[in-house]
Amino acid sequence: MPKINHGSSMIVEDHLKKVLTMTRGNAWKFTDNKLLPKSQHSPFGDFPATHLEKPKTDTVEPVPLIGEAEVSIAAHGKSTLKRGEGLGGKNSSMLQPTAMPCTQKPKAGALNSRAIVPSEFRRFYDRGDLPIAIEHGPPNKIFWKVDVMQLDYHHYLPIFFEGIREKQDPYRFLSIQGVFDMLQKGGAKVLPVIPQLIIPIKTALNTRDPEIIAITLKILQVLVTCSDTIGEALVPYYRQILPVMNLFKQNNVNIGDRIQYSQRKSLILGDLIQQTLEMFETHGGEDAFINIKYMIPTYESCVLN
Repeated sequence: MPKINHGSSMIVEDHLKKVLTMTRGNAWKFTDNKLLPKSQHSPFGDFPATHLEKPKTDTVEPVPLIGEAEVSIAAHGKSTLKRGEGLGGKNSSMLQPTAMPCTQKPKAGALNSRAIVPSEFRRFYDRGDLPIAIEHGPPNKIFWKVDVMQLDYHHYLPIFFEGIREKQDPYRFLSIQGVFDMLQKGGAKVLPVIPQLIIPIKTALNTRDPEIIAITLKILQVLVTCSDTIGEALVPYYRQILPVMNLFKQNNVNIGDRIQYSQRKSLILGDLIQQTLEMFETHGGEDAFINIKYMIPTYESCVLN
């Protein structure tokens, strides 16, 4: 069986998440993402509102007095009390004081996921402007209607990089697999397009979504190695690319002697960021380390040490 590609592996990962969360109460995929379609009640669409079950409202019944226990007006459920039923004038009370809310420590939310804006890749694909189609099979591939080497990289490569922040298929699969195909066959044609790729890469990293960051790091690793001079060309743009890596550099799970299966799938952000930084330093020339150290002070050189 052929090796599964990056686009197909993300589809398989989605199916795995769905299976693992079938017995839980929470939704399995991105309920806060407005770009995803709403879940349907049946294969034929949503049920009409008149046929949906109305939510039950809990009615609070008045709580009677039990013996000598003291009950407040709120517990009675009454607005007025008779003589002798109130609590006023007594020199002692058995009521528990109202619990004061504990002050929570403020959270900056630096690691929280951000809203994902629609990409230009989605708009171009919906209009039919891209020469691609899905070739179904084990695994799925992209059917290029034009030879990849004949494409205008200045026009198409930034569009495909725009789509790497998508989380809905087929946009996610086509954009990610299209980027890998173009980088694999591009060679020297990728170098002049580097300035146009920085903003899509920065936008994808700034979503702070672990899944998007992971695939973006894998793309950066391939981007650095597809030509000898691209690593040095990326050095001036470290200030746009590295801040998010500095946030997630220590994102490793300490589980003792148990097995972390994300290692096999290369989904641990801490390891991915370390590998990416080492490749930046290896292919970035003599100025790469000092620029990485400026943005990520905890990074240690893999060349000098």
